[in-house]
Amino acid sequence: MPRRAVPLTESQVRGLEPRAARYSLADGNGLVIEVMTTGTKVWRFRYSLNGKRQPLATIGDYRMISLRVARAKAQKYAELVAQGISPVATARRDRGAEAKAELLREAAELYMATEMAGKSDEYRRTTRRALDKDVLPAIGGLPVKAVTAEHVVAICDRIKSRGSPKMALHTRNVVKRLYEYLIARQLATANPAEVVPARSIATFESRTRVLSGDEIGAMLHSIETSSIRRPLKIALHLLVLTMVRKSDLVESTWDEFDLDKALWRIGAARLKKDADQLVYLPQQAVTMLRELHRTRASATFVFPSVRGDDRPIAKSTLNQAVKALGLDVEHFVLHDFRRTAAAHLREMTEHAQTDKTSAKTRQSASREDSSRDAAEQRQIAQRWADFVDAQLDAARQSASRTG
Repeated sequence: MPRRAVPLTESQVRGLEPRAARYSLADGNGLVIEVMTTGTKVWRFRYSLNGKRQPLATIGDYRMISLRVARAKAQKYAELVAQGISPVATARRDRGAEAKAELLREAAELYMATEMAGKSDEYRRTTRRALDKDVLPAIGGLPVKAVTAEHVVAICDRIKSRGSPKMALHTRNVVKRLYEYLIARQLATANPAEVVPARSIATFESRTRVLSGDEIGAMLHSIETSSIRRPLKIALHLLVLTMVRKSDLVESTWDEFDLDKALWRIGAARLKKDADQLVYLPQQAVTMLRELHRTRASATFVFPSVRGDDRPIAKSTLNQAVKALGLDVEHFVLHDFRRTAAAHLREMTEHAQTDKTSAKTRQSASREDSSRDAAEQRQIAQRWADFVDAQLDAARQSASRTG
């Protein structure tokens, strides 16, 4: 029985070095990567027809075709072979359809068709908007290797002149990620956006900036429609709803929660403080926590590590999950969301006590709360959760209209 091929990874394929003679590695399902003595890497498809081994069908150059796309093509060709049809003609047509990616416009289309295919709808939409509105009209006709940092700065300056510094920064990040992809595929040698500091384009002080309602909704919708694990989606949503610190959430244990009373008591010892912290949970948070409890993988931690040992996820896990979505506000979202909540709650709350109560004190207690104070804090927590829900619903509706 033939030995089953171990699937390749993008980083493994990217790191393959040329040897004195060309060689190939199998990914499985007939897909192989052939490495030439020049360093060029070519995807091939290995198959048999009528019980006879056939010459390899060429899928295309690795620089133009990612591992994910090559696998999809191999699957298509395997289905043809299963019907007794040679895939050679189809593979030839597919290769003819591949862009050369010599110009930035061509490279951007390749990027959107391959690297961006697995991203969320919102992420693809915002990336496409930045490319079509500002990047490609200005430099789309230039060769990939002719684009310089000066071009990127000029594009960002034009966007800032429209009064949109945040969009300028987003556009710079789109170009940066595009060139990271091209460099990995050996279609570019330098990243013109990498040498343009983000702070030179737009500076947002994390202690003063507040997300708008639209940004809250867009962020949560991107998380909701992403491919990250369900527990991480819930963790990010709870971070928004509860307004606690990231470490308080990821290290939380089930014995801290009384879901019947919608109360989360974070012990003073864990906080290294003199008193427990009380977090009054809105209905939405309780529903999410009950879902996690039904499918819990740990008797201790709410967000256990997937490694199987009884410990919580790493503190960096949520940062990495959001970074994978390509959100340009991820640092702010994870570290300063309480200020955003406080700002919106001040606008929503008319009585005077709200104006002198910060988000932090709303969610914590240094002494026993009176019944009236507890009821008020519960009301505020629910009001905030309902507001967040409304922003997410608006983002869903907007995506369905434009999708």
